[in-house]
Amino acid sequence: MCKALEYFTAVPKLHNCAQAVAAGAGDDELAENLKCCGGGNAPGGRCGALYAALLLTPEDCHAALSAEFVTVAGSENCREIKAAVPPCPCAECVRAGARLVEKYRH
Repeated sequence: MCKALEYFTAVPKLHNCAQAVAAGAGDDELAENLKCCGGGNAPGGRCGALYAALLLTPEDCHAALSAEFVTVAGSENCREIKAAVPPCPCAECVRAGARLVEKYRH
C-alpha cells in the first residue's frame, strides 16, 4: 500500500484526501495547510488528491498529470467523481494522486 493511502485510511481518520497525498509525499507542512481541501472543498471544486498532486509537481507537468488523473477518476471535480456511476472511490483518487506525484515530481 502506498504511504498516501496509509495516511488516508488510518484509524482514527486524521488526513483528508489532499492531506494524505501531501503527507505521503513527505510534505507535512503542506498537509497541514490542506486541512480544508477535502470533500470537494479544494479550489474550483477539484478533487483534493488532484489539487495536492498539482501543488507538489512542476507547473509544466500539470496538463499531463490532470489528464492522467481524469483517466482514472473520470473528472477533476470531486462532486462529479462522486456522482459518477460507478463512482471512483476516494481511496483510488488518493492512490492516483500519489502515483502521479511520484511520476511528475522532479
